[in-house]
Amino acid sequence: MKNSAHWHFVSLEEVAEIQTGLSKSASRQGEFVAMPYLRVANVQDGHFDLTEIKEIDVPKDSVERFRVRPGDVLLTEGGDFDKLGRGSVWRGEIEHCVHQNHIFVVRPNPKKLDERFLAYQTQGPRGRAYFQSCSKQSTNLASINSSQLRQFPTALPPLPEQRKIADILSTWDEALEKLDSLITAKDRRKQALMQQLLTGKTRVKGFDSSRGKTKSDRFGVYPGDWRKVALADIIEEVSARNADSQNLPVLSCTKHRGLVLSEEYFGKRVHAEDTSGYRVVRRGEFAYATNHIEEGSIGYQNLVDAGLVSPIYTVFKTKGDIDDNYVFRVFKSPLLIHFYQINTSASVDRRGSLRYDEFSRIRIWLPSKPEQLAINAILDTADQELTLLRTQRNALDQQKRGLMQRLLTGKVRV
Repeated sequence: MKNSAHWHFVSLEEVAEIQTGLSKSASRQGEFVAMPYLRVANVQDGHFDLTEIKEIDVPKDSVERFRVRPGDVLLTEGGDFDKLGRGSVWRGEIEHCVHQNHIFVVRPNPKKLDERFLAYQTQGPRGRAYFQSCSKQSTNLASINSSQLRQFPTALPPLPEQRKIADILSTWDEALEKLDSLITAKDRRKQALMQQLLTGKTRVKGFDSSRGKTKSDRFGVYPGDWRKVALADIIEEVSARNADSQNLPVLSCTKHRGLVLSEEYFGKRVHAEDTSGYRVVRRGEFAYATNHIEEGSIGYQNLVDAGLVSPIYTVFKTKGDIDDNYVFRVFKSPLLIHFYQINTSASVDRRGSLRYDEFSRIRIWLPSKPEQLAINAILDTADQELTLLRTQRNALDQQKRGLMQRLLTGKVRV
């Protein structure tokens, strides 16, 4: 290990050009050319999402001014508080591309600053802390301006050391990318398995004696030993209110994670101070926000003995011989989300909400309780595999960030 005697800090503008982007202004005049352009949605934390690329008309005499070049570091000016200043190194993934005004292009002087080393600085703990300290903040959002970016205190070790540090961190990124690819593949396999098992297209061994006897409706063909029921036959609404103003934790429902502890998830209190009118949701009950269910935002309460949800939520529980975990998977399935969307658009108040009486009329196909449990056991195994991979991924990411903290400050020399 060596000391950091050859390290010093400079303002970013001393070792790089900072380029602002093209605004979507309708008042521009002259001759234009249509070009692909990068938006905030395309610039992620450490990578790019190029699944949807839009075009914009660029004045011909300004094309070079807004062009993105290989080796540029692209950073967002704002967004979610925890993603402020996110970005990555552009490698020319799209030829002849420009960027919008909510993205900064930083073009390092190649004789002084390695672009990968700079990108890791902005992604690291010190970079995050700087951007958050000088940002303009509002509810869950923050932004920085070009002047603040120009003053970013940039660590400047010798160029060979910058490249070596970037090489080391790139190795960790490659390992994370491999895990991400594996997680994506496993998740797709699980989704396909759910689609097959929850519709009876694939039967669990021991429950396929009635194969060949089928029923059908406009949404597909189902096993003959499954029964079609309205949700009202297997669930009942729960209307308990927080009348005694109990000091219970407030929960929120998310699209992917279901119910979460609100303050823990958002990092602060986002609910009303007075929760006397909130609904009580006990362990083993379900809840959904009536105005967001079309996205699949429905949750199963297995976090605390009792919690609270906003008055806009609907709370219900199962009744009869039903496995809660199985039916929750059905509630989150693509077919049910499709039903939510159909019923939401046709709701009587037409305000994009789904009330319980409309929700409870949705009909589903239901296997016997033993088959519900068998299907759930298979899907539980798939969930456990994904949980293990995501735990490994999070641990690897934490190790990388700890290494960044040491390498990017000169505490550990290479």
